[in-house]
Parts: sequence; C-alpha cells; structure tokens
Amino acid sequence: MGGGNSGAARASEVGVLVRLAAPAVAAQLGTMTMGFVDTAMLGHFGLEALASAALGNLCVFGTLIAASGFVLGIDPFVTQAHGRGDGRAAAIALQRGVVVGLGVSLPLAVLWIFVAEFLHAVGQTPALIGDAADYVAVQIPSIPCFMLFAALRQYLQGREFMRPAMWVVLIANVVNALLNWCLIFGNAGFPALGLTGAGIATSIVRVTMLLVLIGWILAFRLHAGAWVPWSREVLEWRGLRRILSVGTPIAVYIGLEIWAFGAASLISGRISPLALAAHTVAMQMAAFTFMIPLGISQATVTRVGNLLGAGRPQDAQRTAWIAIGLGASVMGLCGVVMLTLRFQLPLIFTSDLAVIAAAAGVLPFAAAFQVFDGTQAVASGVLRGMGKTRPAAVFNFLGYWVFALPLGGWLALSQGWGLTGVWTSLCIGLAVVAVSMVSWIALRGPARQFLAD
Repeated sequence: MGGGNSGAARASEVGVLVRLAAPAVAAQLGTMTMGFVDTAMLGHFGLEALASAALGNLCVFGTLIAASGFVLGIDPFVTQAHGRGDGRAAAIALQRGVVVGLGVSLPLAVLWIFVAEFLHAVGQTPALIGDAADYVAVQIPSIPCFMLFAALRQYLQGREFMRPAMWVVLIANVVNALLNWCLIFGNAGFPALGLTGAGIATSIVRVTMLLVLIGWILAFRLHAGAWVPWSREVLEWRGLRRILSVGTPIAVYIGLEIWAFGAASLISGRISPLALAAHTVAMQMAAFTFMIPLGISQATVTRVGNLLGAGRPQDAQRTAWIAIGLGASVMGLCGVVMLTLRFQLPLIFTSDLAVIAAAAGVLPFAAAFQVFDGTQAVASGVLRGMGKTRPAAVFNFLGYWVFALPLGGWLALSQGWGLTGVWTSLCIGLAVVAVSMVSWIALRGPARQFLAD
C-alpha cells in the first residue's frame, strides 16, 4: 500500500511539473524561433549582414542574458513567499527585482557602446565590425525593457502563472517577423535598413513584450493578492543585497556557460572554416533541444520554491529528483533522435555535403551530452528555487573553464582531433557540471533547506 501511495504521489508530481513546464517550454521555443527568423531574413538580405549579426549577437546575448541573472535573484523570494501565502513578500521581491534590473541596465548600456572596440580587440574582420556595432547600438534603449520583462515574468511564474509569458512570446514572434519584413527589406513604405533595421525591430519587440505583459497583468488582475504600493522599504540595502546575493551567482554561471560555448566556437574557427560551419550547425540543434530542459528548469524553480515556502522540504526534495529525472529522460530521447537522424538533421541548415558530413561526425557527441545538459539545467532550477546559487557558479567554472575548454583546445589544436576534440571536451565538461550539481543536491538539497528570509 505504501509503495502504491508513493507511486501515485510521484505520478501526481510529474503531472504538476508537466503542467507548469509546458508553457515555459513553449515560451523558450518561441524565443528561439525569433532568433531563427532573424537569421533566415538576414541571410536572404546578404551574407555580410548575417556575419555582422552573428558578431553583434555574440556581444548582446553574452551580456544581456547573463545580466538578467541578477534579476532572477528574486526567484526563491517570490516562490517561497507564494508557497507560504505571503503576497506582500512576493510583491516586495518583484519591486526589488525591478530596482536591480534598472540598476544593471546602465552599465550594460555602457558596455554596448564599446562593442566596436571589443571586436577589434579580439581580432574580428574589420569590414564587419561597424555594422555589428550599429546593430547593437540601436538595441541599447530596449535594455531596461528586457530587464523589467524578466522581473515580471519571474514574478508571475513564481506564483504559478506560467502561460502569460508564453502568449507574450508568441505575439512577439508575429511582431518580430512583421517588423523584420518592413525594416530589413524596406517593405510597406519603410526604408530598407538591412542589419540596422533588424536591430531596431528587436528593440521594438522588447518594448512590445513588456507593454503586453503589463497589460495582461492588469487586465486579468494577476497581481491581486500579491501587490503593495511602492515604499522606501523596497530600496533598503539589506533587502536588495539579499536579491543580489542570489542573483549574482546566477549571472556568473549564465555568463560562464554562454561564453564557454562562444569560446568553443572560437576554437572551432581556428581549426578551419568547415569545422566552424559544422560546429555551428550542431550547436544550433543542441541549443534548440536545450529549450526543453530550460522550461522544465523554470517549472522546478517554481515548484521547489513553493513547497519550501509551504514548509514541505521533504516533498521539495522528492520534486527535485523527479524533475531532474524528467529533464534527463526527455533529453535522452532528444539524443536518440539526434543520433539516429545525424545525417538528415543538418539538411535543415545547409545543403553543403562537406558541412553535413562534418556535422554528422560530431552529432553522436552532441547526442551523448544531451542527458548531462538536461540534468544540469534542471538541477540549476532546484538550486534557484532553494536560493542556493553559488554552487552552480562554481561547478560551471570548473566544468567549462577548468576542464572542458583547456582540454578542447589541447585535443583539437595540439593533438589533431579537430572538431571531435571540441565536442568530446564539451561532453566531459557538462558531465562534470551535472554530476557536481546532483551530488550537491543529494547532500545538501531541499530536504535540508531553510526558507529564504
């Protein structure tokens, strides 16, 4: 009887996680789709525009997504407050997230002003740098909007409202495609601005996403029961410091991961242009499948935090293991598909037979690291729900920068392994991160967690 009850509880918890994760996965895939649309349209405009956009996006996403990690510091405070029915604490956490988001926007804007200097310093093609810098510059006004959207999204998702962000992203896809069509190619009476038009479109889309989400919250009163007027309490350093103590390690480990894969691309580029093209194709597929555990991770943040807030640490621990198993299982299936269709999948991105063959050669390694990638993504969600984010930063540094990248450079460039060396090292690095996180959760997981205060 006890086993039956335990099995029913596990099945019920899987159902809760799937209900929370499905809209989050859809939102992540929708965000990825916007990038695909941008790439496709710029590719039709011209190869130089596409190459310049790649450089610009490396700078944008390598800093913008990492900086948004500071805002994600509100996660345990919102989720745990919701779990214990404390709407006031959730509201104050949101407001502090807004303050933090606006605070990091200014230094990020300054960084973007110097994109051209950075690209010169890392030896990029001079002919592409000017356009890349312009592409980034026109996006500067949208930085605060992105940060505020992130704060509102986390506030809603932490209170189990997962669908609004999904619908906003779907609406944004339509707006993005229409604006690209108008501003890149000069349709509907607009001037043909090419790459700069794509940057303006992206900036407008970020503003639109924020305004639509605010309108959604107000129209459906999603803030009811979890809102208080702004006060000086929000600006108290002690409260802001708590947000930053959680958010700073998130920003660090996101940045470490993004730039690690960027560094892997740079290593691939030193092998040969063919290797870089094949690496890019394989990485696009890995990035697409990664959106699934990323959505499960957000559901895990919400569920673990809610259970801890409700004073149910043992249930939170059980949820952590179920979620990690779910992420690993789904990514295992993705790995099987990737391995089975390794010669067919690259056709989505290229018709070049040499690139297809080279990509097919490394996809078995990409398939192998799917399980590790899914495990570490969901495990990081467990840590965020707990408010214990420093271990993730340490494990990412060890896995990518101590193990994977030095090993990848040595295997690929010194030992003649080529692209196989890069992907072998990435697989090993992800395994180190995943095993480290799972071990930490086993020893110091939610069952031993105190509430975020």
